[in-house]
Amino acid sequence: MKKDIHPTYYPDAKVTCACGNVFYVGSTKKEIAVEICYACHPFYTGKEKLIDTAGRVEKFKAKREKASKTATRSKTEKRATKAAKRVVKDKKIK
Repeated sequence: MKKDIHPTYYPDAKVTCACGNVFYVGSTKKEIAVEICYACHPFYTGKEKLIDTAGRVEKFKAKREKASKTATRSKTEKRATKAAKRVVKDKKIK
């Protein structure tokens, strides 16, 4: 391994959050300032609120329900429909 090419590692780097929380981690920077940390993040504090303002969940559920109600055609039905369309197309050409 080459000498003098790696940055200095600080095992007790100070991390300061905007909420005032301070904790220490290992880093190549001596001090780190962050906007949000584990003490104030809504996901980790349990204060997370999922808001569906556009009704996306209801739209998705409606689409899935509609799709499950409509029966899917079998392969033979699809082939028959294609063949019938070809026959009609061929008659129009002649």
